[in-house]
Amino acid sequence: MKAKTAILAAAIGTLVAFAGPAFSADDDKNTEKCYGVAKAGKNDCAGPAHACQGQSKKDADAKEWVKLPKGTCERIVGGTLTAKS
Repeated sequence: MKAKTAILAAAIGTLVAFAGPAFSADDDKNTEKCYGVAKAGKNDCAGPAHACQGQSKKDADAKEWVKLPKGTCERIVGGTLTAKS
């Protein structure tokens, strides 16, 4: 039983490793940056005050963004496709 589990885990790990780059390429076509909706520490990338994801200091900062499926950002209260100054 343990051998079957180990083989299955290795097979799944291999599939995930090969599938990851394919999903990333499609992800950019089907997502958009949504500003003003990220929780503190949950932003997706660099902002004006820092150089990396997860470093935003306050909720709903108009300069911070998260990637969302296209068409959903403007449905969220406070969500916008452009950063506010």
